Amino acid sequence: MKKILFIIGSLRAKSFNRQVARVAKEIIGGSAEVQELDYSDLPLLSQDIEQPELEVVARIRKEVSEADGLWIFTPEYNMSYPGHLKNLLDWLSRPVKPMDYATPTCINGKRVAISGAGGKAATADCRAKLTELLTFMKAEVIKDQVGIAVPAEAWGTDVLVLTDEQKAALKALADKLIKG
Repeated sequence: MKKILFIIGSLRAKSFNRQVARVAKEIIGGSAEVQELDYSDLPLLSQDIEQPELEVVARIRKEVSEADGLWIFTPEYNMSYPGHLKNLLDWLSRPVKPMDYATPTCINGKRVAISGAGGKAATADCRAKLTELLTFMKAEVIKDQVGIAVPAEAWGTDVLVLTDEQKAALKALADKLIKG
């Protein structure tokens, strides 16, 4: 059974993107094993602490390496991705062996799906920039993405209710991620 690792780009407990990830997990059901990556204790990347490899970095790299695919659910911050998500990706892009840039990183060649829930633009700028970054990192980004414009009433209740059309789009993306 394939393993899909969810990466939530929001730290907020009631995050709309966390809610979308829950729906995606329900949609996937028994088609794949789903796990959410916890990177809340990952320090900011600094060459001063890069080697020897930190335990948290080793754990995260192992989880990413063992996954058949990654699915990123992220909000848009100022027309881009959140800083903590960028920090995670920076760590994943670094060589495991010091200065060994010839050996592939744990994200190199990894299939990645991207979804985002946010304002009226449905995280379009964030998803485009994230696609550019992940492509540079040699990840295999699935072209079809799911952007969700959060309705006005949800901002007051912290509850996002997805439409059947949005669920169908998530299902189609899940199928592409799982089936390769």
